[in-house]
Amino acid sequence: SLISSIAWVKRGIPEQHPTKYELDDKEMERISALAKVELEDAQTELARAEKEAKEMDERRAKDEGMDVENDNDELKEEDDDDDDESMSEDESSEKKEKKDPNDLSEYNLENYDEESNEAALGAFSNIKGLSYYKNQDEDPYVTLSEEQKKEEDDELREEMEVLPSDNMIVSAKTEDELSILEVHVYDDSQENLYVHHDLMLPSFPLCLEWLDYTPGNGNPGNFIAVGTFEPEIEIWSLDKIDGMYPDTILGKLEKGKSAKLTAPAAGTGKKKSKLNKANDEYHTDAILSLSWNKLHRNILASGSADQTVKLWDLNTSKALRSFNPHNEKVQSLQWNEEQGEVLLTGGFDKTVRVFDTRSPDDGVGCLVSADVEVCKWDPFSSNNFYVSTENGLVQQFDIRNLSSVKQGDKVVNESQSIFTLAAHDGATSALDINPHFKGCMATGGTDKQIKIWNIDQTESSLNNVSLTTSRDLDIGRIFNVSFSPDDPLVLAAGGSKAKLQVWDIGTNTNVRKAFSGRISNFQERERQNEGLVGVQSDDEDDEYED
Repeated sequence: SLISSIAWVKRGIPEQHPTKYELDDKEMERISALAKVELEDAQTELARAEKEAKEMDERRAKDEGMDVENDNDELKEEDDDDDDESMSEDESSEKKEKKDPNDLSEYNLENYDEESNEAALGAFSNIKGLSYYKNQDEDPYVTLSEEQKKEEDDELREEMEVLPSDNMIVSAKTEDELSILEVHVYDDSQENLYVHHDLMLPSFPLCLEWLDYTPGNGNPGNFIAVGTFEPEIEIWSLDKIDGMYPDTILGKLEKGKSAKLTAPAAGTGKKKSKLNKANDEYHTDAILSLSWNKLHRNILASGSADQTVKLWDLNTSKALRSFNPHNEKVQSLQWNEEQGEVLLTGGFDKTVRVFDTRSPDDGVGCLVSADVEVCKWDPFSSNNFYVSTENGLVQQFDIRNLSSVKQGDKVVNESQSIFTLAAHDGATSALDINPHFKGCMATGGTDKQIKIWNIDQTESSLNNVSLTTSRDLDIGRIFNVSFSPDDPLVLAAGGSKAKLQVWDIGTNTNVRKAFSGRISNFQERERQNEGLVGVQSDDEDDEYED
């Protein structure tokens, strides 16, 4: 079990009273249209699997034919012996018990009429005593009155209320082979974190991206995009409780097309896998990274294990463009928040690329020392970005110092970084840059540590990066760390123990010394448990823990 990704929702965005999902005729029609291809594909796969299983059984039976015949002969002989014995026993019993053919006492005919009358009455024997009431409040067997029902509904409505002062935190959680989205509510003033509701996922989730955009009409909303091991991208509303099906699916295959064909090899039971070649319309492998464009709000970028990057129009659910910046899986990507056409990507080919999506051949790139884990823009400088890698390093680069490279060309040059930091023992699998003030970076690694770094960005000390504090949050190997969009010194993290933890780093003395002067109206707050707030997991054990 683990939490593979998390996403914050800013205060005031969620609906105060989320609506309950209703499966009406209109919704059934929408689901049927979306699921039609899946159902037809499933039926085809089932028929093929049954046919191949039958053929395998026939071959197995043929191979074992001689043994089956011998076993049948032995069983037949045993059955014949048993039949002879039973026949002799029956004959002897018939001789002992000779019954009078005129004896009908066993049928109890004398009391037949009485039994028939009782049976006829049955459950309706007391029908004359039945009563009905015009008002169910008068019925003594109705335990809840209309007023009590209303009170229960009001209590439930109050329990599900999301206050304007609350954050939502969405976690992609897999536990006991069950994948869900857990939607938490975090009340910072009360140091309270709890699961508000959850949504079932069909496949193992890999990445999340929050959207303030309603697919199809562009109105502001509260949605989460989910990338999984499947080639489609699901978009769910966070303001609907007990949702059964996503609001939108990007990359849904049309009838007659198949992104992935799997069939057991005859006689082996093993699965052969054949992937179609990457194309411009849809992904053909797992979705590893997502980024929503806050300037061009209808655009969502996705990076995939099929080595492509695609731009999706959220109004039409169609892919607008497809790029091939890497020769391996595209692990991470992010839009530039000041230049809405510029995209940063990092891959398992140990390269980082930056290109304008309007003219991708005019991009830049560089080699890094290992596979990319996370790449992030500096929120205060549109020319700088950060990269964390599988060998534990974190580097900062200036795009003006990178080599020019066209799409499809191999990156062969290493570029001078602003700094290179050995952040963790093992992979630096999580990275985030504080969006509220300059020079604060959080990293997490497979060494189970979360570290807060102070980046001195004065002109006299561009390369001075120092460790401010480090902490094991008891969540196992760290897979995701993310700063709050509202509180400058609060972050959330998830890892291999499938537990979500929220940490107020401002409780640490070194953090306050390093950053309090950079935060306007900074106030020190008293916190319990050294600023740590979490939801206790039911199962502490995990195969990824060690």
